[in-house]
Amino acid sequence: MARPKTSSFDKQKTVALNRRARFDYFIEETFEAGIALSGTEVKSLRFGDGSITESYAEIRDGECWLINANIPEFSHGNRFNHEPKRPRKLLLHAREIEKMIGAVERKGMTLVPLSVYFNSRGRAKVELALAKGKQAHDKRETMKERDWKRDKARLLRDRG
Repeated sequence: MARPKTSSFDKQKTVALNRRARFDYFIEETFEAGIALSGTEVKSLRFGDGSITESYAEIRDGECWLINANIPEFSHGNRFNHEPKRPRKLLLHAREIEKMIGAVERKGMTLVPLSVYFNSRGRAKVELALAKGKQAHDKRETMKERDWKRDKARLLRDRG
């Protein structure tokens, strides 16, 4: 029997965030996925290097892959260093992959990485989201809402 999933993931140290994703997409559902990394990639991430701003995930041959994520070469890695933008395999349960395949093919959704972090056990994880793209008017609405929240907080702070 599988353990029940928690609503939020156990993030100890966040390495990379994709802040633009929440502005460009409606986030429907999030998944926690492990990443298959080589030794120098893990060391580079532990130093806080890494970027997922232009990255996305895709499913090929029943496996999920993180494409275009940049983990720079480790400074002391010599000849054992890794390729910075290579595709990295994401470790997910088969049921989760099937769910993603259905959403991507039928509903036209996208797999977007939201963050890369280390959990409490020291394992590198990716927070992956099933997302639907926003149109220009949706983005304007988001900006209006954000500005109103900022103004409201300012007013309450001044009056309060």
